[in-house]
Amino acid sequence: MTSESSHIEYTDRDKKVQRLIIIEGCANVLMLVVKLFVGLSTNSLAILADCIHSLTDVANNLVAWVVIRLSVMPADREHPYGHRKFETLAVFGLATLLAVMAIEIAKSAFTKETTEIISGTWELALMIGILFVNIALATWQRYWARLLKSEIMLADATHTFADVLTTVVVIVGWQLSSMGFLILDRLCALGVSGLVLYLAYCLYKSAFPVLVDEYAIEPGDIKNAVMAVHGVKEVGRIRSRWIGSDIAIDLVISVDANLTTDESHHIADKVEVLIEKKFNVDDAFIHVEPFKND
Repeated sequence: MTSESSHIEYTDRDKKVQRLIIIEGCANVLMLVVKLFVGLSTNSLAILADCIHSLTDVANNLVAWVVIRLSVMPADREHPYGHRKFETLAVFGLATLLAVMAIEIAKSAFTKETTEIISGTWELALMIGILFVNIALATWQRYWARLLKSEIMLADATHTFADVLTTVVVIVGWQLSSMGFLILDRLCALGVSGLVLYLAYCLYKSAFPVLVDEYAIEPGDIKNAVMAVHGVKEVGRIRSRWIGSDIAIDLVISVDANLTTDESHHIADKVEVLIEKKFNVDDAFIHVEPFKND
């Protein structure tokens, strides 16, 4: 009974987070469209670059939504380790898209012919409106993230607060450029382009180790922890890998050859519990062999 009710509670929380992420995504799409309109109507590269930056917010919302959907899907015959690597593939694709678009904006900052930067009353009002929407959105995200204890939403809120600072810089650069300081628009565009490239680099950095199965936990740390378990004589092969944001470990331990199967299994259970708690592992597989004292 307890197990069933906690499962329902988890599902309800999950659905709430999904709905909130959809609302965030809609708000970010609206801000992206407004920035695109203002950027094209004012000839401001800086605002267009900020528009691409907003695309990262939309993509983050999409990835977060997909992650939550996939996290509740059980492993199946075709995907014995689950579906979490689809998250990593999406992040890798997003990083590539951002890098290409950032490079294109940077190229335009160097090659685009100098044109008059326009500052209309409506355009300025729209950008200031976006600024306040971002502040409200970040505050709203942080409130719900803490209430639902959602790390994804909390990370999103931090990103949105950073967007506020970026938008302030873009608005100031745009206004000064419209007064005749045209170089500032290009510099702001380059600055935002550099920020997007850095975000793409961070995404690559998080995705690459998962895609190439780089070890998730230092093998020496695992060995030291396991050797402290009473009954373990030796630790053999140690393998750990990321599956999305989850960690899977399989290792070989050696125990006294005179132990019964039940006794050996009991030691393996203790090792499994230790690893899962100490290293926050989601899937641990322990293979037991008889210890050979050569």
